[in-house]
Amino acid sequence: MTVYDSTTILAILPEILILGLGIVLLVLEPFWKEAQRRSLGWLVAGGLLVTLVVSLIWARPVEAVTVFGGMLRSDWMSFLFKMLFLLSAALTALFMMDVEKLGRRGEAYLLLLVATLGMNLMAAASDLVMLYLAIETTSIPLYVLAGFMLDDDKSTESGFKYLLFGAAASTIMLYGFSLLYGFSGSTSLAHFSGDTGLGLGLILLVVVGLGFKVSIAPFHFWAPDTYEGAPTPVAGFLSTASKAAGFAVLLRLFLTVFDGPVLEANWSLLLSVLAAITMTVGNLIALKQTNIKRLLAYSSIAHAGYAMIGMAAAPAIFDSPNLGVTSVVYYLLAYILTNLAAFGVVAAFGRVSGSDEIQSYAGLSRRSPALGLVMLAAFLSLSGMPPFAGFVAKVFVFAAAIQAGLVWLAVIGILNSIVGLYYYLNVLKVVYLYRSDDDEKPVPAPAPYWVALIVLLIGIILVGTVLVPWFNMAGGAALNLF
Repeated sequence: MTVYDSTTILAILPEILILGLGIVLLVLEPFWKEAQRRSLGWLVAGGLLVTLVVSLIWARPVEAVTVFGGMLRSDWMSFLFKMLFLLSAALTALFMMDVEKLGRRGEAYLLLLVATLGMNLMAAASDLVMLYLAIETTSIPLYVLAGFMLDDDKSTESGFKYLLFGAAASTIMLYGFSLLYGFSGSTSLAHFSGDTGLGLGLILLVVVGLGFKVSIAPFHFWAPDTYEGAPTPVAGFLSTASKAAGFAVLLRLFLTVFDGPVLEANWSLLLSVLAAITMTVGNLIALKQTNIKRLLAYSSIAHAGYAMIGMAAAPAIFDSPNLGVTSVVYYLLAYILTNLAAFGVVAAFGRVSGSDEIQSYAGLSRRSPALGLVMLAAFLSLSGMPPFAGFVAKVFVFAAAIQAGLVWLAVIGILNSIVGLYYYLNVLKVVYLYRSDDDEKPVPAPAPYWVALIVLLIGIILVGTVLVPWFNMAGGAALNLF
C-alpha cells in the first residue's frame, strides 16, 4: 500500500501541476470565443513556467528516493530532465500560438501537455511497466500532433509514418523488456544485474526501440519526412524534448540494468559504432538538402550521434564514468536551447514566406536583422563554434571519449563537426550574402515568438560562456543516477 506522504507528493509535483493545467485548459476553452483562443498559448506557456518555478523552489530532491512502490525514482537526473521538458514545452506553446489551424485549438495544447507528462515519467521511471507506459504516453500525442493538419497531405503523411515506424519499434522494445523480466523475475530496474545472463541480442532489442526515439542510424529514416510534414513547432519539440527523453531512458537503463563488466564493454562498443555511423550519415546526407526542415532533421540525427559519444564513454569500466554521463546531460541542455531557436526562426519565417526552401531565406538578414541574428547564433552553436553552447557541449563529449580511451571516436566526431560546419555556413551564406526580390519586405514576428527566441538566445550564450553552474548541475545528475 502506497503512503502519500510529503516525499511522494513532492516527487511528482511537476506531474500534478501539469495535470492541473490540462484540466484548467479543458474547462476554460469551451467558454472562450474563437478570437480569444489564441491566448490558450499564453495560458499553457505561463502555466508550464509556473510549474517550473514552483518545482525549482519546492520539489528539488534532497536525496534519491523511490516512490509508488519503486515505480518512480526522484533524483537529480530525473529532476533536471523534467525542468528541460517543461521549458521546451513552454517555448513550444509560444511558437504554436500563431500557426494557422494549430494555435487556437485547445486539443493541440492538451496533447503537448500529455506528451510532456509522459516525458517526465520517462525520466523518472524505475520500473519496466512504468517505463513502457511513459514511453507510450509520450509517443501517442506526438503521433497526433505530427499529423495534426488534416488538410495538409505532408502533415498527415508525417503523422502516419511516425505512427507506423513508432509502433514497430515499440513492439521490438517491448519484446526486449519481456526478456528482461524473464531473466530477472522482476520488473524493477533495481533488481536487474549484469550477471543474470543478459546478452548482446537482448541489448539490441532495447536499442531498436530507444534508437528510434532518439533517431540514431539506422533507426533514423522516419525523422526527415516527419519533421518536414509536421507543424514546425511540433517538429522542433520532437527534435529536442522527445530526443532528450529517449536519452534519459538510455542513461537510466544502460547504466543500471546492463552493468556487468562484460556487458558494459559490449554495449559501449555497440554505441560507439552507432555513434560513428549516426554522425556520418546525418552530416553527409544533410549536405545535399535544399529544404531547411529536412536539413535540420539530418542535423538532429547527427547531434544524436554526438550525444551518443558521451553514452559510449559512460560505463563504470572506464576511469571517469561520470564525465560521460555529465557530458550527455550538458550536451542535451545545449542542444535543446539551440535547436528550439533554429526551429523557432524557421516557424517565424515560414508563416510569412510560406516556404521552407533554403533559397527562400535569401536576404533574411536585411528583411529581419533580429531573426537573422538568432539564426546566426543557433547555427553557429549547432556547428560547435565558440562562444555558443554547442561548442562547450562538444568539447565535453569529446573529452569524455578521450578519457575513456575512445580516441578514434573523438576523431570521427571532430571530422564530422567540420562537415557540419560546411552546411550550416551554407545556410548562413544565403541568409546574409544572397539577395532576393523581397529584400524590402520585412518579416514580422508576433510577440510570443520574440519572447521565446530571446529566452533561447540568452540561454545559448549563457550555457556557452558561464560553464560552472550548468556543469555542476549536469554532474549532479550523473552522481544521482544509480
